[in-house]
Amino acid sequence: MGLRIFDFIYMLVDTNVLIDVLENDPDWSDWSIDQLRTQSQIHKLIINPIIYSELSLSFSKVEALNEALEKMELELLELPREALFLAGKAFLQYRRKGGMKNNVLSDFYIGAHAATSKLPLLTRDAKRYKNYFPTVKLITPNHS
Repeated sequence: MGLRIFDFIYMLVDTNVLIDVLENDPDWSDWSIDQLRTQSQIHKLIINPIIYSELSLSFSKVEALNEALEKMELELLELPREALFLAGKAFLQYRRKGGMKNNVLSDFYIGAHAATSKLPLLTRDAKRYKNYFPTVKLITPNHS
């Protein structure tokens, strides 16, 4: 048998954790930095296009965002079609239960990506993920 190269398990990092670090949030940056360091020892940290788009709000140029992601060693992975489909179905369920916020669809894309790709999710915003994507392993301030 040949040598087997250790494969990192991917972990999806939610936008709020990255914003904590990028904007030096006084309440959450320490926790977020600690988690990114800890999780990067056992996981390959990734984002998806939805998270990338949300992060772009904090940058004036695409090059600056790309540089920040490179420094944080975050890889961008595309969303599989199964995740796109599941996000729509979960969002429909949310709306049928009376959910009125129109700006939450991105959370459903992120949760569906984690669910369909069996990725753990590093986030501070666990409630919606727990309710609509119960199979996703969440790393949160209450569970880390």
